[in-house]
Amino acid sequence: MSTVVRNIRRVDPATIEGYAGIGVATVHEAQGRKGLLASYMRPIYRPVHVAGCAVTCEMAPGDNWSLHVAVEQCQKGDILVAAPTSPCEDGYFGELIATQLQTRGVKGLILEAGCRDVAELTKMQFPVWSRAVFAQGTVKETTGNVNMPLVCAGQLVNPGDLIVADDDGVVVVRRKEAAAILAASREREDKEAKSRVRYQRGEISLDVNNMRGKLAERGLKYIDGPLGDD
Repeated sequence: MSTVVRNIRRVDPATIEGYAGIGVATVHEAQGRKGLLASYMRPIYRPVHVAGCAVTCEMAPGDNWSLHVAVEQCQKGDILVAAPTSPCEDGYFGELIATQLQTRGVKGLILEAGCRDVAELTKMQFPVWSRAVFAQGTVKETTGNVNMPLVCAGQLVNPGDLIVADDDGVVVVRRKEAAAILAASREREDKEAKSRVRYQRGEISLDVNNMRGKLAERGLKYIDGPLGDD
C-alpha cells in the first residue's frame, strides 16, 4: 500500500523569494557544507536557477505511475523531487508530464533517474536535474509514496523542505532552517562581494584571508631561487 500526504507545510513564500539568485555553492557553505545532492545530478540545460518547496515522490524501478499521482499535489512555486526505490536510469519524465507541472506553476524537477524529451523541455524552459538522459520508457504498474520523507541522490528530503538548484547542482535546506540559512547565505555573499573588490584592486587571497600565518605554522617556507645550475 502507498500513501499520498496532502496539505504539507511549506516554507514561507517571502523566504523562498529571498533565495532568488543565491547560488547552490553559497547555500551549501552557509549551512555547514551539508545537504548537497550527489554530483551526478546535472541540469539538462544551462544557465538555470530555481528555489522552491519540495513535493516528494517515491517511484518503483522502471515505473513512473507515482509521478502522475504527484502532479496533483504540486502547487505554484513547488519543485518536484523524485527517486526510485532501487537505482534505475529509465526515462521516467518527458514533455507531457512537464506540461502539466508547468501549467500548475511548478518550478522544476529533481529526478534521480532518467529524463527524456530534452529538446522539448529546453524549448519549454522547464528545468530538470537528472541522473541521466535516456530514451528508455517506463510502465505504470506500481505506486509509491508521495509527500513522505525520501532519499534522493544521497540526501534526505522531507516534503516542504527548501530546494535550491542551479548550474552547479542541487542542495536541500530543512524547512525550519530556511530563514536562518538565508540570512547566513546573505552574510556570505556580502563577505565575498567585499573580497571581490579587494581582488579587483590587485590584492590576493593569501592576504585578504590572512593565510600567511597559518601557512607558516604548517611548515610552508619560501626560498629565493634559482635552484641548481643555470
